[in-house]
Amino acid sequence: MFSSAPLSDPLPAPPPTERNELGLADGSLRRLDPRYVACARCAGLAAAGGLALLAPPGLLVYWLGTDASALRLLVLAASCTLLVALCAWLAWAFPPLKYRHLSWRLSRTGLEIRRGVCFRHRISVPRDRVQHTDVTRGPLERRFGLATLIVHTAGSHDSQVPLEGLRHEDALEVRDFLLGAGGGDGS
Repeated sequence: MFSSAPLSDPLPAPPPTERNELGLADGSLRRLDPRYVACARCAGLAAAGGLALLAPPGLLVYWLGTDASALRLLVLAASCTLLVALCAWLAWAFPPLKYRHLSWRLSRTGLEIRRGVCFRHRISVPRDRVQHTDVTRGPLERRFGLATLIVHTAGSHDSQVPLEGLRHEDALEVRDFLLGAGGGDGS
């Protein structure tokens, strides 16, 4: 189903970040922090583990609440086991693919996000359309030193644009730049 070969030319690894007067707003195409893969895998495996913990009590309630045959219960248990195994495999296999196909660019004019494993999206957020931004950090993101930047824009379609997997410091710098505190006049 998924192959390790990229669907298009992969983005070359960015050179070591050199800070200039623009900081991250130099127009370079950047990748997420590599720790994103481990963080996303942990979150996915935790969800698969939760599903694995909920399946046996659910089967027990089903068995006690109905007069299902042993064969039907066995088929249902096998289906639940297969579903948990599939979720665990996807939790392990999908984050590297997502990492490979997600990049972002910050320039004087705004933020551009390129994402999509199967369906490619290029989202451009002009700096003058930014209403406000949020930097969120869940427990796993804090553990890995990552953050999610959420850019709120004027309009209704894609009015919230999330960019997960950024270093916390980078998310704060992008937020400050988009809100005008990062220098430049926004034009």
